[in-house]
Formats: sequence, structure tokens, C-alpha cells
Amino acid sequence: MKVLVTGSAGFIGSHVCHRLLDRGDEVVGIDDLNDYYDVTLKQARLERLLPNSRFTDVRLDIANREGMEALFEEHSPDRVVHLAAQAGVRYSLENPHAYVSANLVGQINVLEGCRHSQVEHLVYASSSSVYGANEAMPFSVHDNVDHPLSLYAATKKADELMCHTYSYLYDLPTTGLRFFTVYGPWGRPDMALFIFTKKILAGEPIDVFNYGKHRRDFTYIDDIVEGVIRTLDNVATANPDWQGNSPDPGTSKAPYRIYNIGSNNPVELSRYIEILEECLGKKAEKNLLPLQPGDVPATYADVDALIEDVDYKPETTVDDGIKRFVAWYRDYYKV
Repeated sequence: MKVLVTGSAGFIGSHVCHRLLDRGDEVVGIDDLNDYYDVTLKQARLERLLPNSRFTDVRLDIANREGMEALFEEHSPDRVVHLAAQAGVRYSLENPHAYVSANLVGQINVLEGCRHSQVEHLVYASSSSVYGANEAMPFSVHDNVDHPLSLYAATKKADELMCHTYSYLYDLPTTGLRFFTVYGPWGRPDMALFIFTKKILAGEPIDVFNYGKHRRDFTYIDDIVEGVIRTLDNVATANPDWQGNSPDPGTSKAPYRIYNIGSNNPVELSRYIEILEECLGKKAEKNLLPLQPGDVPATYADVDALIEDVDYKPETTVDDGIKRFVAWYRDYYKV
């Protein structure tokens, strides 16, 4: 297949590109290499992809309507994995307009491209953040998610709604993946594991929010990529049993699906830090702080639907995952 991957220089995007290339697909990767975090890390991810003759590298902002129209017209992808977005809950409190541009305008540009190019299947990144004020655990795709606690979460919920509209109006198969705290080698520098590792090795104190009592469904990158590829290959279909008088939010009478993709095994932040300390061979100095605005105290994914539909099996323990990240970090930064 020819697969368009947006956010190809990103953490998840670059890993997905590798996996698609490894199995013989042709990949068109687009990224604008913005400076939300270290651009050299994004470039280093891309440099690992560029030698492959089946990879096409495109510099483009997904919010650029004309550019996106030209991209779809030139490349006519069979399927699309849309991972480009403005990420981060806390940053959305500082720069809300970046989220509107990337996550809303960018999303509609992708949808329009898919519609007019007769794309077979659109798989896109949603987020566990959409669960917001929900407290019933584990979070289920069959639950209502109308109470987001950050603009980032609200844009991801909006992305799901826009995709449903296109699935219904234009019969475009769409699958949204609600990612749960992804970590691993080549990860994002704004994520906790990256920040903690850097500061602990430098002998600097780390900020531990919610006094370390956060519970997160930390999900290793390889397990995430496996789920992305399996859903890409499993084109979304309509649910024949869907009823408007008792609507199921995770499916539809349109070719539309929503899945949680997590480890299905939440770990307390304090334990996460303990494992990291063991891998680094060094204790952390902790600044224990209250819960930050926009954050939720716990995430826990019900992945039954993904298991049933694509036989998804997260296999990496948090101990192994952190160990692999630390090995990568030491090698990449020569620490």
C-alpha cells in the first residue's frame, strides 16, 4: 500500500513509518518540524527513515489548506495514519491557538484530503485525555466523554466528532485511537520519563505532581505501533446493531470506530519513578506538588474492543520498557 503518515518526525509517527516500511509499504511522511520541542531530535528520527527508497519526506504544516490539497492530489494515498497534532495538556493552557490550528484546522484538511482522494481508511490519534472528568475505571469507549478538562482534550474530542461526520456523510471509514501515556526510545522531551531521566542524571530535583499518586496506563511504543498497524489493516465498518435511541459512542451505523490503546495495567507515578531510579542507579530528589490544572489523577484503558477486533495484546512490562528507554537515552545523549 501507499500510506500517508502525518507527523512522520514525531515520536509515534516515526516508529509507525519504520514498521510500515519494514513490511514493504510505500510511505509518504509529512511533518513541519515545528519547535514545540527539540528539532534536532525530530531530524534525527527522520534521518533513520531517509535512506529507505520507499519513504518520501515532505515538509508541510497540516493547517496549510492549499498545501494539503496538493499533497493528496500528487500522492493519492491508499490509507492515512494521521498522527500530527499539537500535543500536551499543560501547554494548551499557555498557547490555545496552536491547538486550534493543528488539531482542528489540520484535522479538517486531512479529512477533506481523504474524502476527495477516496482513501480506503483513515486512522487518527485521539487521546485518553478525552475522558476528562470521567471517574469510572477502566475508561471504556462505550462511555460518554462530554466533560474534557483541557483544551487539548476538547480538540481531540472534536476530532472524533468531525471524523464521525465524514464517515456518515461520505462513507469514509475512520478509526480513532485514544492513546494512553506512550513512552519509550525516541520519545518526546516534554514527557515525564524524558524529563525525569535528564534531571536525575544531572543531579537536579524533579517535580512530582499529585504527590506521586497519579496512576497512568503507561504504554510502550512497540505495543502502540502494533495496535496502529492492526487497526490500519482492519478497515472500520458500520455496527449493524447500533441504535439511535441508545447510542454507543464507540461505534456507529457509519463506518466509524473508536478504540482505547493502552497497556491495561495502570502504574502509580511513584512506582514509575522507583523503576527509573533502579535503571539509572541513582536516586531522585523530589519536589512533591499538587495536581496541576487540566490533569486527571488516573487513566486506565479498557482495551477489550481492540482485543476482540484486532487481537491486540500489549506485551511490554513497565520495567522492561523503562530499561529500554534508559539504554536508548544513554546511547543517544552519550551519558
